[in-house]
Amino acid sequence: MKLVKASTLSYAQLAELFTAAYEGYYVPMHIDEPTMRHIVEAWDIELDRSFVAPGEGIVNLGVRGDRGWIGGIGVVPSARRKGLGRALMEAVLDHAPPVVTLEVLEQNEPAIGLYERLGFERVRMLEVWSAAETPHVEALSVDPAPLGQAYLPWQRDDPSLPADYERIEVDGGAMLFKGTNVLQLDARDEDAAVALLSRGTALSFVNVPEGDVANAAFERLGAQRTLRQLEMQLTC
Repeated sequence: MKLVKASTLSYAQLAELFTAAYEGYYVPMHIDEPTMRHIVEAWDIELDRSFVAPGEGIVNLGVRGDRGWIGGIGVVPSARRKGLGRALMEAVLDHAPPVVTLEVLEQNEPAIGLYERLGFERVRMLEVWSAAETPHVEALSVDPAPLGQAYLPWQRDDPSLPADYERIEVDGGAMLFKGTNVLQLDARDEDAAVALLSRGTALSFVNVPEGDVANAAFERLGAQRTLRQLEMQLTC
């Protein structure tokens, strides 16, 4: 099995391989070239420290200082159950910072077992919520600024925020969002969270820690919890 740096492939080739590697997965991914470029730029994926098995598999590594994040790993159906997933993980971990996190769907027990054998430990459960529509509650629009929350999932951490997000505030809380995507939310109670989420539109919120007030607020608004992911961490 031959592994090479992801930087040796074009964005179009990476997108094609990523899509093929998620075929038949619990949640299939369909990535085109612009989306792959956005992923690399927005999530600080270092292609020189990410690896591919040409035509067979891929693993992405995001790096921010002494923290790393596995931004997707997949193997095409014909190459699965042959040790390639472990080989990709071992290659990327050899080039990773001292702390590495990842998320894995709770039902993907084979992957969870692999990560545990590599030394990853379970940290917390993350939930993905989607609301087809929400009521409208007035909120104050203010200058955009991060909410100062610690230990957010990689996709919603301050360095991942897009340049053109919005910030609103109500009595007891604040929220950052772009379009229908909630980026960060901090509320003192469920009522404040419901008010923040009541934008009069559809909304989605990715990787909300289990027990967060936003989960109860989404449920109260009739939203659907679409996924649960286990966050895991390796500390060298």
